[in-house]
Amino acid sequence: MASRRIAAVLGDSGACEAVQLVPLVAASSRVALNFHPDRIANDGRTVAEELLEDGIYRSQFESGISNGSLTAFAGGDRDLWEEQIFGGAYQRAGAVAHERPKYGGLNLMNHSDGPCPRFGSCHLRLRSEVLTRTTFCFGDTYLSPTDVGTIDAFDSVLAGLLETTAATGVALGRAHTTVESLVTMIQGLTADTGRVTVVQGRALDDYIEAQVHGPIELAADAEAIVADPSFRGTAIGRTMQELSRRYDLDLTWHAGFELDVADVDAEFRGPTIPVIAAHIDRKLGGGSGRLHAELVGRAARSLVTAPGEWADWGAHAEVLQYVKQLWHVLVRFGAAAASDHRST
Repeated sequence: MASRRIAAVLGDSGACEAVQLVPLVAASSRVALNFHPDRIANDGRTVAEELLEDGIYRSQFESGISNGSLTAFAGGDRDLWEEQIFGGAYQRAGAVAHERPKYGGLNLMNHSDGPCPRFGSCHLRLRSEVLTRTTFCFGDTYLSPTDVGTIDAFDSVLAGLLETTAATGVALGRAHTTVESLVTMIQGLTADTGRVTVVQGRALDDYIEAQVHGPIELAADAEAIVADPSFRGTAIGRTMQELSRRYDLDLTWHAGFELDVADVDAEFRGPTIPVIAAHIDRKLGGGSGRLHAELVGRAARSLVTAPGEWADWGAHAEVLQYVKQLWHVLVRFGAAAASDHRST
């Protein structure tokens, strides 16, 4: 079925060529986990501190935080999605939280901001061995996608990607892409997995979601951290540097995102976002007039450490959503904050 769909997009000869991409993806592509290193988990530590001290990457069911929807509990939306997709494997008697999938994306195009920047300013790149215990879908699980697979049965996911590219001219966040150029691009990009390109994908809604099953131990399962430059010289940045040393991970700084407060769009995520951006700049940014990942993170932490200061803005969940949406605006409209990609 998937091969017929690929043939419908590329023709029979093109379908044969496209199917040959699957072994290339398996051999060269990497799963990456986007995360915000400065968010506070349910044990009071930041995500970066948890990673450093425990050496384990945790799911929402364990950490109690999310850069998407907070529905990781029995009967919650995420629990129901997982029950539907994985046939109740994680709802069985005796199933424990650390067995649950950890969500990321397949960074097929080596985007410097990772495959799913809506979920975090930084990302962990996992080793190739992790692919064997990862499932994939084209699109987010909350949409109940039908194009699902594994690295050894990837044709359906590839078909979904090619069909969407043909229909929209956008591939994994990259506009003005034809299916032919996508095939050529994948052939080239998968040849060098260690390279972080200077291209920012800004893929807020367009990604191949990856679900890594079982624990993720940094020492065994990760090979690199790619971080936002706004954390350079901060406590979080120093924690990530120590993280890279302790677990023998390459640390690279991508170009980042910066945006003038005056340029925050009032339509993309709603009219409240420019107002809250100005408030964050005034209260937490010293009135610099400039937004970046570290400043948005200060606002997210303030919601936990000083909730009373946000009482006039609404309930905690409502304000948290505003902060998340501000991050989306920054990814969508922000300019690169730096031009270097030096390893540290």
